[in-house]
Amino acid sequence: MNHPLCSRPVSNAFTRRQMFHGLGASLGSLAFTDLLAKDGVAASPLAPKSPMLPAKAKNVIMLFMEGGPGHMDTFDPKPKLNELHKKESKLAAGQETGFKFFVGSPFKFHKVGKNGIEMCDQWKYLADPYVADELCNYRGCQAESLNHPEALYHMNTGSRLGADPALGSWVTYGLGSVNQNLPGYVVMTELAYPQGGARNWSNGFLPANFQGTRLRPEGSPILDLNAQPFKTRAHQRRFLDEMAFLNEQHAVQHAEHKELAARMESYELAYRMQMEVPELVDIQGENEATREMYGLNDKDTATFGRQCLLARKMVEKGVRFVQIFSGGWDSHDYLERAHTERIRSVDRGMAALIRDLKQRGMLEDTLVIWTGEFGRTPDNNKRGGVYSLGRGHNNQAMTMLMAGGGVKPGIVGSTDDLGLKAVETVHPIRDLHVTLLQLLGLDDNKLTYYHAGRYKQLSQFGGQVIKELIA
Repeated sequence: MNHPLCSRPVSNAFTRRQMFHGLGASLGSLAFTDLLAKDGVAASPLAPKSPMLPAKAKNVIMLFMEGGPGHMDTFDPKPKLNELHKKESKLAAGQETGFKFFVGSPFKFHKVGKNGIEMCDQWKYLADPYVADELCNYRGCQAESLNHPEALYHMNTGSRLGADPALGSWVTYGLGSVNQNLPGYVVMTELAYPQGGARNWSNGFLPANFQGTRLRPEGSPILDLNAQPFKTRAHQRRFLDEMAFLNEQHAVQHAEHKELAARMESYELAYRMQMEVPELVDIQGENEATREMYGLNDKDTATFGRQCLLARKMVEKGVRFVQIFSGGWDSHDYLERAHTERIRSVDRGMAALIRDLKQRGMLEDTLVIWTGEFGRTPDNNKRGGVYSLGRGHNNQAMTMLMAGGGVKPGIVGSTDDLGLKAVETVHPIRDLHVTLLQLLGLDDNKLTYYHAGRYKQLSQFGGQVIKELIA
């Protein structure tokens, strides 16, 4: 027979197994998938799912400061370092060799809010008590790698190898997405990718439906978002129906090709996104108060501020996991200048995001995380025979901020007097991941996927919930 949309003959000779597989894989078999859904089988991999445990958070916005911010220069002051400034260091820290010297922070610190969160004087908007009162500063996390790509992979995927699913992929795998017209996992970057590239938001061995969707930093966030003028919606629908029919025939013959089914669904998602995304990413209609709050009128803050505003709008529309990468935090020298510029670029947008979520009643179930891949050393090595006022890589101590989503405001954990090692409430990254999943109502030991002969999980081999972080 001939399909009405396609001149190619299609065989009627289906086996019983092929028939049922075809019904399951077909995008057009709505009646059959509706019956499956009524029997408890999700019609789409991204269909919303109930949490495994009582959940405190529904969504995550992760602000990733790529390069590793200096914890003693942002939220973990070390007065003793200032006393030792430029004195010789014998610490075995980081990767640096040769003559090493201590580096005092170029910034002054003060306590803000009712919980006494300590932050350097470069944070202006985040220091507002209305925002600061929501912050949890965790100082006890320890990384493993001192190498940027490996450390980025570890924080983002639970593995240093860069081949496993990202945190956002695991979350959407476990909970699905509320809005079927938008991706469940969205990523925003600056002009350049973070080190390690797209593997930081890869679906890994999970089905392709769960990979992160990156929005472009300039121009249209998604290419070809709007159809060409000569194509109507009816034209696009007819094209997709014909392509889906041909792909379904191929899928019946090759049941093992799961990527094809995911690609077919991505075509349909793209079609639905054309209706909802243009309005979502259009910020021209935002009122002046919102533009001012997010710093959209200032060239130094506009990029990150716009991304934070989009993150709020996406979470409000049902996107499950949003991640924003901000680079340039790898300050081996010119620490004062570099950190001043980077803090200024993110301070306003980050504070506006927390303020906006709080005012809208969304912060209580939206978990906001600010982190890098590791911390910095209290000392540095001479470069070219001169004192290079910067810091090396440190995987034994770091700082991160969290807000909303069921975390307890205040300071949790501590590092030693020099900021070399975490000494209180010390936990590896896998425990942080297990805790984040717990806040979302997911059990790391049950959120598994069978791959390469065994059931795999985000933590790799299990972890411990950091109870001190949970309200």
